Amino acid sequence: MVPTPSQTAGPFFGFALPFEDDSICAPDGVRIEGQVLDGAGKPVGDALLEISQEDQFGRCRTDDEGVFHFSVRKPEAGYLNLVVFARGLLRHLNTRIYFPGVEDVVLASIDAERRPTLVARQEGDVLHFDVRLQGEGETVFFA
Repeated sequence: MVPTPSQTAGPFFGFALPFEDDSICAPDGVRIEGQVLDGAGKPVGDALLEISQEDQFGRCRTDDEGVFHFSVRKPEAGYLNLVVFARGLLRHLNTRIYFPGVEDVVLASIDAERRPTLVARQEGDVLHFDVRLQGEGETVFFA
């Protein structure tokens, strides 16, 4: 028997989404916000992102401008695991959102020029993190 090919994920429809408070892991936590952008730098308005780390799990659908947000507690590890589902992807993408100033062996193993694609930027009280699916400034994704 031959396995069947993967199917394109999405577009993601809003039916049963969003779940109430699905992007809020810690109401008084740190807000992380950003955009999902395609290879041409255009917003991806139907992506679904999931974060997890320790006992936190959150899910957020992007809006028409590709914007997402989470409210989280800073994990001891200093990063959140991020899974991206979007149109045109045959499989989901795995990456990390590192908090500013955090270093670990995984981040150190990434080419210094690409490392900033994994680190959120502090902008006032908010951490900003964009996901670029391809092209210039493409986010580092893990197998």
